[in-house]
Amino acid sequence: MTNIITRTHSFSDENAIIWKGIHPVLARLYSSRGISAPTDVDTLLTRLLPPDGLLSISRAAALLADAITMQQQILVVADYDCDGATACAVAVRGLRLFGAHINYLVPNRFEFGYGLTPDIVKLIASRPNACPNLLITVDNGIASIEGVEAANALGINVLITDHHLPDDTLPAAYAIVNPNQPGCVFLSKNLAGVGVMFYVLLALRALFRQRGAFNGRAEPRLDGLLDLVALGTVADVVELDANNRILVAQGLQRIRNGKMQPGIASLFRASARDSGNASTFDLGFGLGPRLNAAGRLSDMSLGIECLVTDDTRRADVLARKLDIMNRKRREIEAQIQEEALAELVQFSPRDKSTITVFKPTWHQGVIGIVASRLKEHFYRPAIVFALTDESGEHVKGSGRSIPGFHLRDALHAVSKREPGLIGRFGGHAMASGLTLHTRDIPRFAAIFDIVAREWLNENVLAQQIETDGELEDAYHTLSFVELIEKEVWGQGFPAPVFSAEFEVLSQSLVKKRHLKLKLARGHLHCTAIWFNHNDRLPARALFAYRITRNTWHGVSRVQLVVEHATI
Repeated sequence: MTNIITRTHSFSDENAIIWKGIHPVLARLYSSRGISAPTDVDTLLTRLLPPDGLLSISRAAALLADAITMQQQILVVADYDCDGATACAVAVRGLRLFGAHINYLVPNRFEFGYGLTPDIVKLIASRPNACPNLLITVDNGIASIEGVEAANALGINVLITDHHLPDDTLPAAYAIVNPNQPGCVFLSKNLAGVGVMFYVLLALRALFRQRGAFNGRAEPRLDGLLDLVALGTVADVVELDANNRILVAQGLQRIRNGKMQPGIASLFRASARDSGNASTFDLGFGLGPRLNAAGRLSDMSLGIECLVTDDTRRADVLARKLDIMNRKRREIEAQIQEEALAELVQFSPRDKSTITVFKPTWHQGVIGIVASRLKEHFYRPAIVFALTDESGEHVKGSGRSIPGFHLRDALHAVSKREPGLIGRFGGHAMASGLTLHTRDIPRFAAIFDIVAREWLNENVLAQQIETDGELEDAYHTLSFVELIEKEVWGQGFPAPVFSAEFEVLSQSLVKKRHLKLKLARGHLHCTAIWFNHNDRLPARALFAYRITRNTWHGVSRVQLVVEHATI
C-alpha cells in the first residue's frame, strides 16, 4: 500500500522567508524542509562550518605540512566509487597547489577488495623507488585496522580521511579525520568523503598561513575544487544538510559559470547535459553514474585520470570511454534485475520482511544498483550477492534499505547473534556491504529476516510518497522549472514533488516500458511520463509528480514526471 501525503510546513516561517524576497512557492518548500529563517537558505562560503571542529584535523594538517616541506612522497589510496574518485582528485589537485609530490592508487575492487588492506600495503611497498613516506586514504580507511598496522610496520605514516561509521576499534593511524568518529564535535555528520578531504585542505592552508609559508605570495585557491566536491557529495547520496548544501551550491555555481575541471566539462558533454544550467540531477544521474561505471566494471583509475588531467582532449577521450562503459553497465544491470525478479516471482511481502538473492553468474560491480531497484520495487530492505572469486567459496553482498531500518546496525545485530557468520561489513543506514561464505547465504538470509521482523512494523513498511501539495496552474511554466532547478535538492532535502487530481486524456507506451500521458485539470493541459510503468490508468487519478523540462530538437517544454498515482 502506497499513500500520497502532503508535507506540513510552518506558515509563519513561510511568510518570514517571503518577506525577504523569496518566491512564495520556494518559501513553502523551504519551510516544509525545516528552514525557519531566511538566512538558513544562504549558500555563501562564509557560512561554512570552520574546520577546527573536526577531531584531529590540526594533527592531520601538521602531518601534511611537514611532508610537503620535507618534499616527502605522498600516495593517495582511493575508493572505487564517485565519492572516492572525486575525493582522490581533490587530494591530488589540492595538495599539488601546495607543492606536494603526490600520486594516487585506487585498488581494483575485484582483486583487492575494499579499503587499505595488507595486500595493498605490500603492493605499494614493492614498487621500486616509489615507496611513499605518507599514505592518505580518501573515502575509506576507518575499518582498515590490519592495513594500517602493515603500513606502520614499514615505517609509513597513514592519514585516514573518511566519513563511514567506525567499528568499536579504530585503526592506529597517525591521524584520523572523520566526522563520525567518537569524540568528534563537528556539527555536520553528513560530509561525504570528498567533503572531508576538502576540509583537510582548508586546515592545511590555515596552518601554512600561520607558519608564514606564503610570504606575500598568493595563497592556493581551494574554491576551484568545489565542482569536484559538489559532484562527489551529490553522487554519494549523503544528507544535504545546511553545510553540504553550501558546498554543492558553490560547486554548481562554478560549473554554470564555466569554471570547472576539464574532466567535469567533458563528462557534461559525454552525458549530453548543459553545464550552463547544471543541477543536482545532472550530477546525480548524469555524471555520477558514468564515473561509477569505471569502478563497477573495471578500474576507477580511468575515472580519476579524467578528473585530474588538465588536457582537454584527453579528458574528452576518457569521458567517452566512461560513457561507453556506463552503457555496458546498464545492460548488465538490466539483465541481472530481470533474473532477480524471476527468482522473486513467488516473493510475498506478507511472509518476508527482507529480500536476499544470489546467482553465481551475477557481476559484483552492479549488485548495489540492483539491490536499490529491488528495494524500490518491493519496498523492503534488499541485499544482492555475487561471487568474489573463481573458487566460488565467498560472496560479496550489497544492500539497500528503506527509511526506518538502519541497515548497518542490522548487519551488526546479525554478526552479534551469529559470530563468524559475516566476514566483514560496513556502510550506512541506507546502504551497506558485507562478505560471507557462499554456503552461508541461506543461514544469513534467515537471521537477517528475523532481525528485520523484530525491528520493522506496519508503519515503517507502509510506503508513503511525500509531496508538497498542489502547484498552482500559473507555475506550470519553464520559468518556474528553471527556478527550482537552480536550487540544491537531494538526500534529506528532497526535490519538490507536487500532487493533484488529473483527467487522463490519453496514454501510450514508449519503448514498451514507459507510460506517456496527456493530462488535464480545468484549463491546464500537460504531457507526462511515468518511467518503468506500463499498466494503464483509469480516466482520473491522483498523481504525485515532479515538474521538469523536456527538450527535443532544441525546443523545451514543460513535462510532468510521475512518481506515483492513486486511483
